[in-house]
Amino acid sequence: MSFLTLDLNLLRVFDAVMSEQNLTRAANRLAMTQPAVSNALKRLRDGLGDELLIRTAHGVRPTPRAEELWPTIRKALAELEAAVTPETFDVSKTQTTFRMAMADATAALWLPALVRAIERDAPGINVRMVPLTTRDPRPSLLRGDIDLTIGFFPGVVNQLATEPSSPIRHERLYTGHYVCVMRKNHPLADQDITLDQYCDANHLLVSFSGRAHGLVSDALAQLGRQRRILLTVNQFFTAGQIVASSNLLTVLPRHLIGSTGMSEDLIVRELPFNLPAVHVDMLWHERDARSPAHKWLRSKLVATTDEALDSGKLKL
Repeated sequence: MSFLTLDLNLLRVFDAVMSEQNLTRAANRLAMTQPAVSNALKRLRDGLGDELLIRTAHGVRPTPRAEELWPTIRKALAELEAAVTPETFDVSKTQTTFRMAMADATAALWLPALVRAIERDAPGINVRMVPLTTRDPRPSLLRGDIDLTIGFFPGVVNQLATEPSSPIRHERLYTGHYVCVMRKNHPLADQDITLDQYCDANHLLVSFSGRAHGLVSDALAQLGRQRRILLTVNQFFTAGQIVASSNLLTVLPRHLIGSTGMSEDLIVRELPFNLPAVHVDMLWHERDARSPAHKWLRSKLVATTDEALDSGKLKL
């Protein structure tokens, strides 16, 4: 395919299908019929000599060539959109989909207010949530799998500060701290916990990857101690439910306890050792930095954070 004869509309279709991973949803997003989307993909396949997207039982799966092309194509389309978008951006007329990654408890804090803003001001915006399974979301942002993520990413933001050429952008939303959480009437609930008592107890660990090792394990190792992790789960809500009905201890950011739905059944105690602060950051790719719709999304998430802090909903 010669670039001189390339139909840029084919790239818009490719970007939409890669974002949605589904032909029907991509067609709805583009206001096209599904056969028209399929025909556009066929023309692009023929021109590039690659299948690009392979049908599966649940949608489409990109080929390695498609995954290689998408970040570049998406960045170029975003820059073109920013260049031709009028200065007076009207979010009420925007038609777009955002893919976001957060832990379950984090999503519970931000999504209700975001949904209200979309229903009130931006009826053409859709949000697709995907699981956050890592403490380093940069590969997902670079590939274009997600448009934005919020969470605690130890080391990532510090590393970004030393890499000015990185295409990943970030903004700190707030800083919290970890606490020890147990059920009401737990044998340790009416006292300050000693290090011996903490290490002798059985523990639950929230681990996105399922790996039974975390910041607490590292802190204890520096003290020459260890704990028994009886159970790992990958959701804060699940952690709250289990701890509230067992003798397991867990460590959670204080601001996420309310999202477990079990606040009234849980007791918070300070840890008998030091842990780093919990820095909650918002990360996105520079290809979206100038997009008016993406700017609107980020501004709503920041405003939601500020309101939650002012109202005391976020207990740091």
